[in-house]
Amino acid sequence: MFAKWPNTVPDVRAQIQFNPTRSGPRRRTEEEVCDLEDSNRWAVILAGGDGARLLPLTRLLTGEDTPKQFCVLTGNETLLAQTQRRISAIVPRQRTLVVVTRTHERYFTRQPACVPDANLLVQPSNRGTAPAILYSLTCLHAMAPRGVVGFFPSDHQFNSDAQFANCVDQAYKYAQLHGDRVFLLGIPPDSPEADYGWIEPGRALLSQGGCDAFEVCRFWEKPSGDKARDLMDGGGLWNTFIMIGRVTAFLDLIRSSLPNLLFSFNRVSVTMRPDDTSALLAELYARIPASNFSREVLVECPANLAVLPARGLQWTDLGVPERVMRTIRPNTRRKRMMVPLACDE
Repeated sequence: MFAKWPNTVPDVRAQIQFNPTRSGPRRRTEEEVCDLEDSNRWAVILAGGDGARLLPLTRLLTGEDTPKQFCVLTGNETLLAQTQRRISAIVPRQRTLVVVTRTHERYFTRQPACVPDANLLVQPSNRGTAPAILYSLTCLHAMAPRGVVGFFPSDHQFNSDAQFANCVDQAYKYAQLHGDRVFLLGIPPDSPEADYGWIEPGRALLSQGGCDAFEVCRFWEKPSGDKARDLMDGGGLWNTFIMIGRVTAFLDLIRSSLPNLLFSFNRVSVTMRPDDTSALLAELYARIPASNFSREVLVECPANLAVLPARGLQWTDLGVPERVMRTIRPNTRRKRMMVPLACDE
């Protein structure tokens, strides 16, 4: 489905920040209002994955195969609600899209932090991160061709939402000024994690607001243990898959690396009308191959990328039970339930 958008963006000074914990709204600070008034800023939350590796755990917690983004694994919110709240300090909710998958409808329609229908982009099926990203870019290019967009996975944990907002805000500012590059958020590692993607930074590119940006020499997608140790010793960064850039910059990346996928979406978008999107999208998704944005786009185009090391920010990708176990507080009922799963891994 394509979103139906208002002709004007409401005055954010009149908004109150959404609080999924229902503890009461608060008004935004002057600094937040200033940042949010940049009408070129958009955000896309990627929430269409199946979370297969975590299904044994989520099945234990919920009694069914609930994708992890719709589960409460840490704190009192689902991972999707946490992501929405975290991003709301940087991009207003009316310019935040959420990409989901039709087979998960019973989960995303009952989320406490419900997403307005106009902000949902529903894929007919899960075909990987590249189609999900290109679907949202196709919509955004029609609505805001000069926009700057950030892509955010919905299964992350950070130690500081304020530090996260500062780093991502700077990435938006860099992307606004340097529209030919896509900026990625990198995390200085505290261990040689072989299950993460890694970024090998190059020479210094930009410096502003105490946050430097570097060229990208190479991506390493889930390297060996020995290589991960070498990368850590050599200043490599964990790849969070948080990416900020102009809509046109992302489209240029895909045009260079996955031209056939771009052609397929372009051909459909020319004939697509708001009242007939379901059938056309189903036909499109039935014929396109599954594709991974990291492996098939980022790895192929390092010269068009830059990385911001988020120094002082601790990050965990909650993709496997062991990481969830390390993240939640000890001695909780939820952790006691997870112990058998952790032992099986």
